[in-house]
Amino acid sequence: MDEVFKALADGSRRRLLDSLNTRNGQTLRELCAGLEMTRQSVSKHLAVLEAANLVTTLWRGREKWHYLNAEPINAIADRWINQYDLGRVHALADLKRALEQEPMSEHEFVYTTFINTTPERLWQGLTDPAFTSRYWGVSFESDWQVGSEVVWVMPKGVRVVDPAQVVLVAEPYRRLAYTWHSLTPEFAKAYEMDPAEIAKLAGEPRTKVSFELEPRGEVVKLTVVHDGFAPGSGLRDSVSGGWPELLSSLKTLLETGEPLPQAEPAEASPAGG
Repeated sequence: MDEVFKALADGSRRRLLDSLNTRNGQTLRELCAGLEMTRQSVSKHLAVLEAANLVTTLWRGREKWHYLNAEPINAIADRWINQYDLGRVHALADLKRALEQEPMSEHEFVYTTFINTTPERLWQGLTDPAFTSRYWGVSFESDWQVGSEVVWVMPKGVRVVDPAQVVLVAEPYRRLAYTWHSLTPEFAKAYEMDPAEIAKLAGEPRTKVSFELEPRGEVVKLTVVHDGFAPGSGLRDSVSGGWPELLSSLKTLLETGEPLPQAEPAEASPAGG
């Protein structure tokens, strides 16, 4: 947490976060073009932000893309805002909202967290129905082989089955990716959602989610990328609100043995996240 406060104390680094909040997912060249800083200075500031987990990066070909990550701000807010006068942390609260609100990249959602566990245990947490049902309220039926179907078993016994729900990448303890589930009328009923709204979301292109597991000493860095959203996607709005809570519950379960309290089905994200 000290690294986060140190990173936020510098105005140049805050401007970099502002730039990513305005348009998330930028290369070093793009960030340099929008700020009056040398390439070397921007690189040094980004390294500090990445070390504090305020920025997460993904390699695409030969280019390194930078994404704003709200997870440390959520952790600070959870620890401090409820214990002290809100007026004294007004700026922090404003930053938390800024990091969570739109606009981010219209086409993807990126989130990174660090979990005190092992890659094997985290993989189990992502794939084992006994685990996923505890923090997600969803069970998966799959052998987790590339090309295999993934059946989602939702609350109230709703089964979401579709041949297009498949495993895309499966490298145990390292990488997992699959296509997102279909939004069916049965799903809408289970979550007490407006059928018309679900039908609208169902008309959007199918998206995919990927998980990258990277051991870092006694912890594992987990990066979640949910992408493939159409411009102005309503589904993206839904999952961007659901993923932080879901991943916090996964982290809590793996580190303490108990997940966060689950929302009632009617309050859960219509994306299932």
